[in-house]
Amino acid sequence: MTRAKGTSMSLTHSDGCDTAGFPAYENSCSVDDGAGRAIRDVLDRVGDKWSLLLIATLRGDRLRFSELLKHIPGISQRMLTLTLRQLERDGLISRTVYAEVPPRVEYELTELGGTLIPMARTIGDWALANHPAIEEARAEYDARP
Repeated sequence: MTRAKGTSMSLTHSDGCDTAGFPAYENSCSVDDGAGRAIRDVLDRVGDKWSLLLIATLRGDRLRFSELLKHIPGISQRMLTLTLRQLERDGLISRTVYAEVPPRVEYELTELGGTLIPMARTIGDWALANHPAIEEARAEYDARP
């Protein structure tokens, strides 16, 4: 893959289709085809700031809104609400409302959402293992004249 400064990565070279190393995309020579749109659509959801943290937090648990707020430092009530709605709409979590006073609402991963756990764990492990090197690279970059 090649990338010009200031542009995003794509699965194609500017000189033609090269999907080497990406066997699932070998019949997809353009990110503008259906596969490219599907990839962007899904990555928009799971690649945002909060979705993977929510998915990882819900792994194996059924939690209430207030519990999720406690487990995810820095997320606002509004952002938690929006992210939960989006994940529910995409079928990655389920929302159960209990007819109690006050109403009790719990969230849990769906079977589909659970399939993201291994990938979320891999990304999280990578981030923890490489964060010091990334911080060092940032400091070196920021120190440049």
